[in-house]
Amino acid sequence: MSTIAPAQPMTVPEALARVPSSLYRMTLKQYETMIAAGSFTKRDRIQLINGYLVTRMTELPPHGATCELIRLAIEKFFAIDAWHFRNEKSLRIPGYTSMPLPDLVLVRGTPRAYAHRYPEPSDDALVVEVAISSLAEDRAMAPIYGAGGIPLNWIVNLIDGQVEVHSNPGPTGYATHEVLAPGHVLSVVLDGVEVGEIAVEDALP
Repeated sequence: MSTIAPAQPMTVPEALARVPSSLYRMTLKQYETMIAAGSFTKRDRIQLINGYLVTRMTELPPHGATCELIRLAIEKFFAIDAWHFRNEKSLRIPGYTSMPLPDLVLVRGTPRAYAHRYPEPSDDALVVEVAISSLAEDRAMAPIYGAGGIPLNWIVNLIDGQVEVHSNPGPTGYATHEVLAPGHVLSVVLDGVEVGEIAVEDALP
């Protein structure tokens, strides 16, 4: 009668576990060339942040529901051919070597306007990030959005049930930071003009 010895846990050699200290930073043009060449697929969920390739987290059900609640609440304030939302699609921030995939970006014009280029900060009114496990990463992105010139950044913090609003962008990021709980309202601003408000609780699942 034969016996089966228990398998020993595999250990990763120290040399293979090491992360090199000198990481390579690529340019936006190099990243775009790799995308055009098919180096990445939709399943890779890769984005470029400050010249480094990083992975995008997979969404949970409350995350997807929140994105749809915000989209539906805001779309009533503008003509559909004037602005539209892009969901987890590339946003090009040239001065900061970044091409993130925000949860929602409100951009000028129709989808056909971006058939041959990526939207840039001058095309945008609002970037929304919905945060559960990604809260620290989304907060770290706010200075890049602000320095890049995105007028408004909302971080919908599902952990604490509130919305962190960043506005007044400048070279070092956003000058204004508010934390709004249910009972407060979020101002929807297009080209510097407030066009409507939505209740914070209406942006939460």
